Amino acid sequence: MAPKNLVKAYRNEDFLKGPDARLVRILAEYLEPESRFRRLKVQDTVVFFGSARSLPMDEANRRWKELEVRLKQKPYGKKERLEREMGMLSLRMAEYYEAARELAKRLTQWSRTLPGKMKRFVVCSGGGPGMMEAANRGAKEGGGLSVGLNISLPFEQDPNPYIPDDLCFEFHYFFMRKLWFAYLARGMVIFPGGFGTLDEMLEILTLVQTRKLKKVLPIVVFGRDYWSQILDFDALVRWGTISPQDLALFRMMDDVDEAFEYLKTELTRLYL
Repeated sequence: MAPKNLVKAYRNEDFLKGPDARLVRILAEYLEPESRFRRLKVQDTVVFFGSARSLPMDEANRRWKELEVRLKQKPYGKKERLEREMGMLSLRMAEYYEAARELAKRLTQWSRTLPGKMKRFVVCSGGGPGMMEAANRGAKEGGGLSVGLNISLPFEQDPNPYIPDDLCFEFHYFFMRKLWFAYLARGMVIFPGGFGTLDEMLEILTLVQTRKLKKVLPIVVFGRDYWSQILDFDALVRWGTISPQDLALFRMMDDVDEAFEYLKTELTRLYL
């Protein structure tokens, strides 16, 4: 007589969630997105990186006005000067949010004019708030789909509302999420951001520099004022830790028109 309550291995949740099935979980984070991209005919992407903490301009303006009212009601000292400076920088970050939104919108509108059944140069973000939200939001306003590669974190990282359900992914492993950023990418735009953005940017630049990525990848680093304070690329050349030609791996830009024309020209030349 056969034993009762037998459970097949692929339905055994205790096993699948345990350490012995880690490889299965890793493979699932490769195979399941691949299946969805194939079904939805997403051929390639343009990836947007940037801070999860930036605000849209209307929200940044609202908070700025509240801050000004509050500061007028108290003595003005060092703490208040710092609050005012941070409020002004929040407005600058909001300008970058709006730039990401507009650039994603234009790229989406352009990509939708391309012939063929496959969806080309689909905007892709990390799926969360801030600059990521701006990219997905712009793509939606441009009338197209976009991808959100979200990751489970204890803070900041709930999916934004502008990603289609079919293209909203939830990763556990950072390295599998990074694989999908790089694997389908045909272009990248890196907006101001923190540790996560720095990590993503430097890893991609390393892959391009060492030719681990065989494809040519146009990369825009957007926001000269921000990035010149965060990273001194010229110092890396002076100290001999990178070659002068490594600075040609990316383009530093401040203008949406310039970024759009550069990406459109390079994507057309390289991939169409």
